[in-house]
Amino acid sequence: MMRKLTLALLGATMLVSPALAADPAPVPASALVKEINIPHAQFTLKNGLRVIVHTDRKAPVVAVSIWYDIGSKHEPKGKTGFAHLFEHLMFNGSENAPGDFFQPLQNMGATDYNGTTWFDRTNYFQTVPTSALDRMLYLEADRMGYLLGAVTQENLTNQIGVVQNEKRQGDTQPYGLVEYAQIKGMLPEDHPYGHSTIGSMADLDSASMEDVRAWFRQHYGPNNAVLVLAGDIDVPTAKQLVEKNFGAIKPGPKQKPLKIEVPTLAAAKSEVMKDKVATTRIYRNWTVPGIDSADSVPLEVGAAVLGGLASSRLDNILVRQEKLAVNVSAGYQGFAQLGGIEITADVKPGVDPATVAKRLDEIIADFVKTGPTADEVQRVQMRTVSSRLAGLEQVGGFGGKAVALAEGALYRGDSNFYKTQLNELATVTPARVTSAMGRWLNRPVYALTVEPGERAAYEEAKAPAAPKVAAPIATVKRSPAPELGTISDLAFPKVERTKLSNGIEIVYAQRNAVPMTQVALSFNAGNTADPRDKSGTQSLMLALLDEGAAGMNSTQIAEAQERLGASIGTGASMDRTNVSVTSLSANLAPSLKLFSDIVLRPDFAPAEVERLRGQQLARIQSELNNPQGIAFRTLPPILFGKDHPYGISFTGTGDVATVSTVSRGEIVDFHHKWFRPEKATFFVVSDKPLAEIKGALEGSFGSWTATGPAGVKDMSAAPAAANPRIILINRPGSPQSLILGGQVLATKGTADLETAITANEALGAGFLSRINMDLRETKGWSYGVRGSINRVEGDVPYIISAPVQADKTGESIAALMSNYKAFLSDKGITTEERDRIIGGNIRELPGSFETSGDVLGAMQRNALFKRPDDYYATVATAYRGMTQEKLDASVRALVNPDKFTWVVVGDAAKVKPQLDALGLPIEMVTEAANTTASKTTK
Repeated sequence: MMRKLTLALLGATMLVSPALAADPAPVPASALVKEINIPHAQFTLKNGLRVIVHTDRKAPVVAVSIWYDIGSKHEPKGKTGFAHLFEHLMFNGSENAPGDFFQPLQNMGATDYNGTTWFDRTNYFQTVPTSALDRMLYLEADRMGYLLGAVTQENLTNQIGVVQNEKRQGDTQPYGLVEYAQIKGMLPEDHPYGHSTIGSMADLDSASMEDVRAWFRQHYGPNNAVLVLAGDIDVPTAKQLVEKNFGAIKPGPKQKPLKIEVPTLAAAKSEVMKDKVATTRIYRNWTVPGIDSADSVPLEVGAAVLGGLASSRLDNILVRQEKLAVNVSAGYQGFAQLGGIEITADVKPGVDPATVAKRLDEIIADFVKTGPTADEVQRVQMRTVSSRLAGLEQVGGFGGKAVALAEGALYRGDSNFYKTQLNELATVTPARVTSAMGRWLNRPVYALTVEPGERAAYEEAKAPAAPKVAAPIATVKRSPAPELGTISDLAFPKVERTKLSNGIEIVYAQRNAVPMTQVALSFNAGNTADPRDKSGTQSLMLALLDEGAAGMNSTQIAEAQERLGASIGTGASMDRTNVSVTSLSANLAPSLKLFSDIVLRPDFAPAEVERLRGQQLARIQSELNNPQGIAFRTLPPILFGKDHPYGISFTGTGDVATVSTVSRGEIVDFHHKWFRPEKATFFVVSDKPLAEIKGALEGSFGSWTATGPAGVKDMSAAPAAANPRIILINRPGSPQSLILGGQVLATKGTADLETAITANEALGAGFLSRINMDLRETKGWSYGVRGSINRVEGDVPYIISAPVQADKTGESIAALMSNYKAFLSDKGITTEERDRIIGGNIRELPGSFETSGDVLGAMQRNALFKRPDDYYATVATAYRGMTQEKLDASVRALVNPDKFTWVVVGDAAKVKPQLDALGLPIEMVTEAANTTASKTTK
């Protein structure tokens, strides 16, 4: 996520620390729930704005999260997608803060910022340095109370285009049209939840300025919102700042509660959809109650037992035992007033989908009748509670403490609703789960099968009509935005080092925010260690580690993790391979024992090798039906050359031919060569002291020795010479083209690249970069464009990724080239860009290392790029020394757009005439990478 190594270890003397001599019983979920608490206070302004304040002084940052009681369920007929469209407009500036909202966010060093819309709500959130809180509240208040005078027809037209490209980007993915079919199949058209949040192209086309103004006045009043401040803040300060910034805003109409029924189909409904997918997927769906129902927690638990756990019923039966499916899932999605149960099975290639569908229905029926066991319920409880506990280390973002408080306040009128849910989870019984599942899943099912084939015609947007001119709105002048306060340089946690008795180094930092330990065991391997004639071997080996080890089968390993509340996973970059464990610190000893069994004593059982081989082959085929997968399998061998260590697919999954033939012996051999003490380093972040961590790791890994020759990576090959051209991969019917552009830079990842990476924030990386602002915010041709220095240990590539609407493919490449050439010649970084980026990067440092995972990742990056342990404590000083001249010179010395090679995945019939005008050689690829492609060269 060894047969020989296992035999070698049998004769070794295992060192067991006193702490591990008798493993304590796992801490039960009920005890953990009692420890989860988010103390907070509340007050309400005279205009109705509800404010919740939680104090957390672990870092000098505050999460500002504002939730509006407006989502797509409130949209009238003909205005689908409007709540989401308006969310976009809220980032285009307000009357006293003109321009893109992301500019002041970057200036103040905001992290974890975004806005999202769903059926029940729209929210805006960011975590800012404490010294920037006053300005952040000023900005949020300005767009709540003083927005409309800044909304122009140009902004509206542009954001309609951006949202439509967001829709195209999601729709063009494999299975990307499923949600529309599910909603239509299960819900009446006039049901509040009866349309997707993204909306329809036609409704988006029709959005007018008057619609925008009416929407804002109806829904964005302070009395329709909840504001949460969580972090380095207290109630008196919060009251003063919130009253100062929001107090003068007048209330608007209060959102009236919607009466929503859970609809039941009159009879079972079955449909078949064709899509560009590699694997037939079978869906079973039911509408069920939302989180306003006592059945929500039992349904969540039941779905997890059925198909959400790694040891779920569906995994064990359909994937492991009967080998009819390569992937299964089941889950409960609870909205405020409606929920859904979705169950899926991806049919194993060569198996009759009807056979899988029959068995799937039999398993569901049996589970609904007999229910879960007590052990299954307890494993769901433990997994869920430990996951929620880990999330509480973060004050904001997508899932931190501010989110838990805001959701309860908005959806249930109770900011402590998170406690209600956790208590219900900790006390739910198998009988309650069985009762809820029977009550709702014995109703008629919506059954959908998505099978490989040509899609139906796509609903495209129309050419924009001339907008109706709206009268201007008088603006309200407020006092200037508050100044940003000063911020001290980052105090990065102290990093300590020690070694186990066998020489493995431990790199450690202590964090006490939550009682958890994260361990990453990093090997000097990575995708570059994969044998070229058997690419994908490493990926297959990693997938097999937890599918049988030390006498336990895959189900037993999954169950053991769930009982402990531990999570063991695997991953690989181009240069390193990692196996990691996140554990409740109270359960660290047994979690590390399980972790060591998986790392050191995997079985690689022949039957499991064949089963996981089939799953990996299915993943490869899925990549070959996904625009991103196709592009990232195609570009690297072209950029680097096939003899270069990085001249392989960045996905790491290998090719059909190589994965089909890799043997068990070759998998074992790879494990022996690369999973060795001399190639390993432990990176640990924990609330426990280093001495205790070392003792625990010594007991599990201290006697580990290696046998046989070690693997060797040859990194000496030079990259291929640049050969600028366009490789066009035909994907008929695609409403969007994916553009990748790339160049191998004349530098290594271990060089000092911070100045060039910083300068590239103005050019290619980040929302405010030149290329994203041009193609997204000015032209409206894309949902997002990015050009990045992809830092690896060796030769570094620069890669542009630009998903654009199909009819603007050629113009988009021309615009990209124009932006790069201008920046790299006479239109380099401006004073405003330099000050915004440098100031923002310094101010965002405290928020960038809020969690243990952030610190763990930073420690690993420092090791990979040969940087000192205190690197991040010194980076603010380095930023201050980056002048405009140094920033310009750093990028101009590396990036040359005349050397870019382009890969375009799109509908050749629409795209090729556009590309012909660019004057670059074009190679037409009529089939995706990894197949025998026919080419024509111009």
